[in-house]
Parts: sequence; C-alpha cells; structure tokens
Amino acid sequence: MLIPNNLKYSKEHEWVRVEGNNAVVGISDYAQSQLGDIVFVELPELGATVTAGKRFSVVESVKAVSDIFSPVSGKIVAVNDGLNDAPEKINQAPYGEGWIAVIEMSDSSQLAELMDDTAYADQVAKGGH
Repeated sequence: MLIPNNLKYSKEHEWVRVEGNNAVVGISDYAQSQLGDIVFVELPELGATVTAGKRFSVVESVKAVSDIFSPVSGKIVAVNDGLNDAPEKINQAPYGEGWIAVIEMSDSSQLAELMDDTAYADQVAKGGH
C-alpha cells in the first residue's frame, strides 16, 4: 500500500497535496483498495464553498457508495473532469490522475489538524479507523 510522505491525510482517508494556497484532494490508496472498482464519481461544483469535515463528493464502487469529506475549508477552483469518463483512474493512480478537486483554502491552519504519512500509516495498520 502506497502512503506518500509529501501529503497530509484525514482520518476519513482523503489526502491533501499543498500547492501554495491550494489543496489538491483525493482519496488514499488504502481507501480505493477498500472500495474496490470505482464506477462513478460525483464531483463537487466548481466555485462551491466547502467546509472541512463536510461531504463534498461521492464515490461509487461495485461494493459501496462512499461520501468524500473535504479535509480543508475553502472554494473549489478545479475539478478532475477526466473522472467523468474514467472513474477507475482513482483505482489506478489515487495520488496522480485520480485526484478529485482543488480547493483554494480559506484557512490553511486547518492543515495542522491532518496527519502526516507516519500517523496515517499507524491508523491504517489499526484497521483504518
């Protein structure tokens, strides 16, 4: 299982890559492996305001429908439209082409509440919760 050390992680298995004041967000390799084959992604609306800890996307797999929670608050400034035609990119490259959205952060101090790779690996080792 891949857990890159340059990302931050939420307890709900979302990852964040910080790029200036923007947060690129997706779901972790662990999360996509638990979901199985992803068949649909409900992307957030461009320009929408999102709140840390609140649902901002939905991923549907052959096993389940799962809410995706925003790890930070802010405004959606980009969405990965490629997932409309190829939602399986989340399975194939969760930290690359499988990103979900970019959030312009309204409060970057929220990043301090997220886990680093070591803490996230510990959470996953304890059963993911």
